[in-house]
Amino acid sequence: MADLFKRSLEMHYDVGGKISVENRIPLTTSDHLALAYSPGVAQPCLEIYKDPSKVYDLTIKRNTVAIFSDGSSVLGLGNIGAKASIPVMEGKAMLFKRFAGINAFPICVETQDTEEIINIVRNIAPVFGGINLEDISSPRCFEIEERLQDIGIPVFHDDQHGTAIVVLAALINFCKLTNRKMEDLKLVINGAGAAGITIAKYLTKKDPNTPNQRLVKDIIVTDTKGILQADRADLNAVKIKLLEHTNKEKISGDLFKAMHNADVFIGVSRANLLTADDIRNMAKDPLILALANPTPEIMPEEAYKGGALVVGTGRSDLPNQVNNVLAFPGIFLGALQGRAKQITLAMKFAAAEAIASCVTDIRPDQIIPHALDESVAIKVAEAVKKLC
Repeated sequence: MADLFKRSLEMHYDVGGKISVENRIPLTTSDHLALAYSPGVAQPCLEIYKDPSKVYDLTIKRNTVAIFSDGSSVLGLGNIGAKASIPVMEGKAMLFKRFAGINAFPICVETQDTEEIINIVRNIAPVFGGINLEDISSPRCFEIEERLQDIGIPVFHDDQHGTAIVVLAALINFCKLTNRKMEDLKLVINGAGAAGITIAKYLTKKDPNTPNQRLVKDIIVTDTKGILQADRADLNAVKIKLLEHTNKEKISGDLFKAMHNADVFIGVSRANLLTADDIRNMAKDPLILALANPTPEIMPEEAYKGGALVVGTGRSDLPNQVNNVLAFPGIFLGALQGRAKQITLAMKFAAAEAIASCVTDIRPDQIIPHALDESVAIKVAEAVKKLC
């Protein structure tokens, strides 16, 4: 790992920025200049002025996304601020281009004030076809995303939804592999940040506009202080709201009590949390998605020793990598092609189904597609576009 960090730093020094802006037409003659800039450019400006919808036909808006972050919750690094978050957002832009052909640009701001962030996003929206919110801390991220749903372009917080969508795809194929039904699963989520809360919402709260939604009968969510339950006085508003749809049996205690006879463990928390004995406490042949990075809650070999049937992590060097790149490029591509104003829950579930369908030979070491599978984004985009 130390060698990887060293090589990455050397690469970043060498390139001085991983993305660039390139002209799509030549600019070598006076005629080129007159067409691309003054005086010819006045005509497309007037066309957009007369009919604002033409902005999609005449500008980069049709295929451009802002990757917007305040640097308050970056990867496993925490609140490192706007400048230090830029390398991550550049990398995200590369993924948009590589897998969906979408132009994406980092917008990293020197404020962590919720109202100011909402105002900034509203005011930069004209030039972008979508906004990918990234690495904004919980619970602020929920309010920011919710209040930006009316700006006329899709606003999608990938830390919430990207992880949740890929997890759902893994659950769909785990059920196929084991002949279980989603509604019968006993599921534990450890980690009550953006990803954990959104996974729980997807799987427990029925949405009337989402006919194909798959619901789990009950989910127990735990944080660093134990099981989320109504008697705890330290829960924020988001966690209190989550209790409307989780822990229906009102169980109290710690993570290890929650895991008793559970079919699925989903960790979006911290490293080296579990042992083989903890897995033995679960139901037979469980699914373990240990997604803490770079070191998961339990390493696969330890989980298998405890009786796990399927193990996934967030690491690219291990099977069943739960990687958001399976979701967000295709989701934005479909939304941009369909000129969607929002990315709905129905679109997110359609994306999960599309991701799951990309695995034709479901095995314990292959319940989700490989992160570099180029076919995934296209299938996801097709599924999302149908719902625009």
